[in-house]
Amino acid sequence: MAASSSDRSSERDIELDTAALRVLAHPLRLNVLTLLRERGPSTATRVAEELGITPGAASYHLRRLASGGLIVDEPGRGTGRERWWKSVHRQSIHDPAAAPAEQREAGRAYTQAVAVAAADRLRRAAQEVALLPQEWLDVTAYSDFLLHLTPDDVDRMRTEIFEVVCRYRHGAGEAPEGAAPVVLQVQAFPVPGPALPPAGEP
Repeated sequence: MAASSSDRSSERDIELDTAALRVLAHPLRLNVLTLLRERGPSTATRVAEELGITPGAASYHLRRLASGGLIVDEPGRGTGRERWWKSVHRQSIHDPAAAPAEQREAGRAYTQAVAVAAADRLRRAAQEVALLPQEWLDVTAYSDFLLHLTPDDVDRMRTEIFEVVCRYRHGAGEAPEGAAPVVLQVQAFPVPGPALPPAGEP
């Protein structure tokens, strides 16, 4: 899941409109969509078990995602009581800098939800560090860097990072032998506090 990306060439990616941004402005809903994209089609019961929520909550979020055109029924599976859902797209794309003015409020809420969902994923990954095979532990990175940058600097660096990511991007059927799904979180944000406008300013 990306708040923005420079890879816009795939028909399997979706540029989020205002309605989709509003649907996805919920961290748990983002986690449900991410689960379908990573693990493939699933039911509300399976989603609930994986995310530790009730089947009713899972079903609600699945219906909301479907109403936004982000997931659809999996053909030929399920019964009247149990529906299988699958993601329509590989990745959601929203670039706040390129978004029209009418999307700003919805885009801000979506970006906040992306940040919360990413933090939750990092927390769950941290719980498994002690169980990782050594070959994966040796290459896993949890790093942060304090940089002093302008917004233009961050924009250029972000673009360069996305270009590198695109070179390593394989579909499940194209991945080399021994590959496993790997999450690369790209987070660039001002240190909390200093970049905020002075009190009383909009």
